[in-house]
Amino acid sequence: MVGVRPDVESGGKETGKEGEPIVKPIRYTKEMVDEFVRDGYWTQELFFDFYERNAREYGDQEALVDSTYRVTWAEAKRLVDAIAVSWVEMGIPKFSRIIIQSPNSVFGFLARIASERAGLISLTVYPYLRQRELEYMLERTEATAVVIPHVYRKFDYLDMYKELRNRFPHLKYIFLFDDAVPESAPENTYSLTKMAFDRAARGVDEAVLGERRLDPIWNVALLTTTSGTTGLPKLVEWPTAPRICTSKGRIQIWNLTKDDITMAIAPHAGGAAGTLTYFAAPLAGAKTVMLEEFTPEGALKLIEKERATAIGVVPTHLVRMLEADPSRYDLSSLRFIRSAGGYLSPQVAEEAEEAFGAVITSDLGTQDKGSVSGCRVDDPKDLRRRTVGRMLPGNRVRLLDEEGNEVPEGEPGILYFRGPHAPAGYYRDEKMTAEVFDKDGWTTTEDIVKFDRGCLWILGRAKDMIIRGGQNIYPAEIEGLLNEHPKVASVAIVGYPDREMGERACAYVIPKPGEEFTFEEMVEFLKSKKLAMYKLPERLEIVDEFPAVGDSGKVNKEALKKDIAEKVKGEGEG
Repeated sequence: MVGVRPDVESGGKETGKEGEPIVKPIRYTKEMVDEFVRDGYWTQELFFDFYERNAREYGDQEALVDSTYRVTWAEAKRLVDAIAVSWVEMGIPKFSRIIIQSPNSVFGFLARIASERAGLISLTVYPYLRQRELEYMLERTEATAVVIPHVYRKFDYLDMYKELRNRFPHLKYIFLFDDAVPESAPENTYSLTKMAFDRAARGVDEAVLGERRLDPIWNVALLTTTSGTTGLPKLVEWPTAPRICTSKGRIQIWNLTKDDITMAIAPHAGGAAGTLTYFAAPLAGAKTVMLEEFTPEGALKLIEKERATAIGVVPTHLVRMLEADPSRYDLSSLRFIRSAGGYLSPQVAEEAEEAFGAVITSDLGTQDKGSVSGCRVDDPKDLRRRTVGRMLPGNRVRLLDEEGNEVPEGEPGILYFRGPHAPAGYYRDEKMTAEVFDKDGWTTTEDIVKFDRGCLWILGRAKDMIIRGGQNIYPAEIEGLLNEHPKVASVAIVGYPDREMGERACAYVIPKPGEEFTFEEMVEFLKSKKLAMYKLPERLEIVDEFPAVGDSGKVNKEALKKDIAEKVKGEGEG
């Protein structure tokens, strides 16, 4: 039982006042906590505390905006209190799990922060998840309540949850983002918006909510999901302390202030937009604007209308907005773009920076292992393109070889890190947690990296490294060079089995529209970049698109490896 507090039962649960099941982090030890508190990385702050501060200090300033609501910090705090106390008055026990399946919306944010205020553990999930994934999450979390739209993008969420509730009787409450509850709704279905406004009008006893306050370190407050190449997503548990620590680190490298206007273009349930808007913006006192339905024109219009200074996107959003001709809009307010959740090619980054007049930042982190590093908005362009920035405050790093030995300084190695930005583990899964984190908190992203002027340069995943005749080929190095070719839109390098060399490299390339790209052109271009001969890809496969990992936007290299292995095998048999 690695890293489990001795006073916590297996599964991270113990019983508190009135028999409440207290959900405590699996992996944190007292020594670890004392270290991070002593060094100032972990505090006693909750995310709600920043809403409270903002209501007090900037009460009349706008906090959250969508196409229906414009809410000041004072109003946001009042509505959060109203939602939270309503849940308490309904008898929802402290530490109950609540699933929030929300499009980008003001009340999506308010529901999340109200969950924390009420002492509930929230799991915010993407709107596109359906029955199969949600069955797993409901079973795993034993959620008491869900917050959903009735209908979104022509899909009836209420119908889906009616069916789910038949299977999971612990799912007692359904809260709708809609102002009205349809007659067909099952028992205990409520309008979240009506409930919030009605209860806010009557005032709230702060002491009632004070008793529900979560411990920022020793209570799990948030669950997040991971995307994987196969199977169902894993659930990751977080107290607020590490998330607030990371948010402060991001604010520092983004130079975020209360005068910024952040905008969620990607879903706030994910890191691409959520890290910037839900987690970081309130700490800085910055306003957040939400785009409910993505269209490139709609996004560009909203940036112009709201004078957004920072946007959270996935690379696909940037590509589509570039195709919509950003020059037709006034984007002069935009200061930086946070792109995450998938590979952003250097050409697209270059085009976007020029078209939007804003800096694109890059960083490294995962939902289940935590945040590692990040580039500053004022870093030189070559560092922002080639690296994922410096280690976040408090993170320690080791570069090891495949045998676990430290590599010589300046040499590539597998990235291991430890610090205050990591989660508490996998929800109710001590075995998996112990497999990913050692007893001292060290874990690996499995990336092969090297340092360049104090910044991390990712050369590839350990599992993606190609060993050709005993020599290591790092796919990211070749991908970075080929992405500079004027005919190449995107590239992925994978290894394929070879009897003589063990492995050889194959380049999968998506050419730019209207272009043809040949093997000879590829080889000559890479030779002109002074690349060692053994690193040259020995096959070229032209494709229209890459297989993706779920909905993450990341290239599924395992699928490409399988594809080329089958082609090579078929040629051998022929």
